[in-house]
Amino acid sequence: VQLQASGGGFVQAGGSLTLACLASGRTFPYYIAGWFRQTPGKEREFVASVSDDSTVTRYADSVKGRFTVDRDNTKNTVFLRMNDLIPEDTAVYYCSVHSYWGQGTQVTVSS
Repeated sequence: VQLQASGGGFVQAGGSLTLACLASGRTFPYYIAGWFRQTPGKEREFVASVSDDSTVTRYADSVKGRFTVDRDNTKNTVFLRMNDLIPEDTAVYYCSVHSYWGQGTQVTVSS
């Protein structure tokens, strides 16, 4: 499985961004898909995940109510819709499916 994340960028506090992660292959629909983030000097942390059939979603407490994770299995894509961004959300965001990782996309939120 190869994962290609996109959608990162620079945004002011209070703004929104949507990340997308496109997966190759045919197994994407059968696995949980997740988003993680990492800042320099810190460990990668869990952000959100969605079950294979989209019935179960989970979020880190720090993003609950602001971020939404969803997927389109017909397009092998998982999304992270981020609203009300704050500077603490600044990080490189990674998608993960079945222990595979994407290359990361930078999100920078200015105050």
